Amino acid sequence: MKKMTIIGCLLIMATTAFAQPGWVKNASKSVFTLKTFSADGSLIASTNGFFTGTNGEAVSSFSPFKGASKAVIIDSQGKEFQVTGILGANDMYDVVKFRVNNSKCQPLTVSSVIGSVGSQAWLLPYHETKELRAGSIKRAETIFDDYAYYTVSMSIADNMVSCPLMNESGDVLGMMQQPATDKDTLSYAISARFVNDLKITGLTYNDATLQLTQIKKELPADLKEANLVLYLAASQMDSLSYINLIEDFIRQFPGEPDGYTARAIQAVNGGKFAAAEKDMEQAINVSNKKDDAHYSYARMIYNKEIYQSAQPYAGWSLDKALSEIQTANSINSQPTYRQLEANILYAQKKYDEAYQIFNELTNTSLRNAEIFYSAAKCKEMLKDTTSMLALLDSTLNMFSKPYLKEAAPYLWARAEARSNAGKYRDAISDMNEYEELMQATVNDNFYYVRYQTDIKGRLYQQALNDINRAIQMNPQETLYYAEKASLEIRVGKYDDAILTAQDCINLDASNSDGYLFLGLAQCLKGQKAEGIKNLQKAKELGDTQADALIEKYK
Repeated sequence: MKKMTIIGCLLIMATTAFAQPGWVKNASKSVFTLKTFSADGSLIASTNGFFTGTNGEAVSSFSPFKGASKAVIIDSQGKEFQVTGILGANDMYDVVKFRVNNSKCQPLTVSSVIGSVGSQAWLLPYHETKELRAGSIKRAETIFDDYAYYTVSMSIADNMVSCPLMNESGDVLGMMQQPATDKDTLSYAISARFVNDLKITGLTYNDATLQLTQIKKELPADLKEANLVLYLAASQMDSLSYINLIEDFIRQFPGEPDGYTARAIQAVNGGKFAAAEKDMEQAINVSNKKDDAHYSYARMIYNKEIYQSAQPYAGWSLDKALSEIQTANSINSQPTYRQLEANILYAQKKYDEAYQIFNELTNTSLRNAEIFYSAAKCKEMLKDTTSMLALLDSTLNMFSKPYLKEAAPYLWARAEARSNAGKYRDAISDMNEYEELMQATVNDNFYYVRYQTDIKGRLYQQALNDINRAIQMNPQETLYYAEKASLEIRVGKYDDAILTAQDCINLDASNSDGYLFLGLAQCLKGQKAEGIKNLQKAKELGDTQADALIEKYK
């Protein structure tokens, strides 16, 4: 009887082994256990996953990665490998694609077609010795136009989440998802092709889902997308993370200049000019667009010489910048390159040469307000006021009325130039338009400057309005009260001047201006005794004008 029992068991085992598909043994080598850890080394979660690529690409559930700083996988042989980077994630379906440092992994073949309803499917667990479960596909709902979400007639345990759902050919159809309950007779799987197609793009590199894990995100494989990441990250990442990203870019794209240029910019920001020089020489060496690389180098040197001139570096100068941009122009002359050349010449005080280039650029695709303004600055330095004003007119002609805020800096520049040229009322007209554009940001200094221009243009009532506005915006500035009192005396408003001068004294009794204008206003009004007394006080406080006034009115 005992012998018959043993034979029966052997027959059952043989039947079970025979019933298993032939691909099980090899396919089981692709399934692994995933463990994730927080920054302090404590375990966050453990689940399953499987390889989908020959270069360490793998997929699993995303939930264990949330808050994780480290993750490892343990393969079917019990070997542990580090997760080196995230390749893509989707929080809605709780899936992630990542890479491990295993160059000898055995991937599953991801099915290129959707499993048909009614067909047989198998759940492949971690280790082939575990139970291989079978069931039929009940539903294959379409998601994202080209992928399936499967409902399968089988029950699974929690420890089978993220295991692969296989078809009869041994290709993986889906990845098992968390069941509603342990006793649920229906299970669910997300398309393995959907998970395997996850990727990071330039615009998704910093999206909210990927920020849920501290594990490094890999750069996109596409150069254009990786360059976009590099560009956007410069303003979004802290400096250390950005430097690490640049190093990743250089490792992934060693033959592209952008990584070396980005690293050189960081070196310049840190005052490491020799390192920047080395990187820029490498960028030029590997670049297929030599003109662009020389342009980037010239711009870097120029910016350093203009904004970091207090940190000299023997290898760099404006002459070196000029040589680099002229090399770029000799390879492939571009308006942008010529503009930088003109800027360098202007910085070298070669104003006539710079003007010639800016004037040339007014007849190119780069014709804009900045070019005309730069030409005007050259003429200003050459003391050609007539040409300067004409070029500033051309600058403003690049904008149509009513002006937008982009025109404001040029309006102010022309206002200053007109005022310096004695065209005060024209200058005030520009200032008025500037005020209208920038009314939310103009301050007391604006009204004080316009007040001074009003005086020169003999627009005294407007001058009083402007100095009053300056006082309203900054009532603690004694200069404004002194200026107002001076103007009130000038237009014969002596009583007003006395009150204004007293306000000035009340703010700062050590300021001689208040006593000077108070005394002068009183003398002009006929109150000479009081007036001379206040003029004497101004003299005691160091005012050099008081002596002459005392002599005049005593």
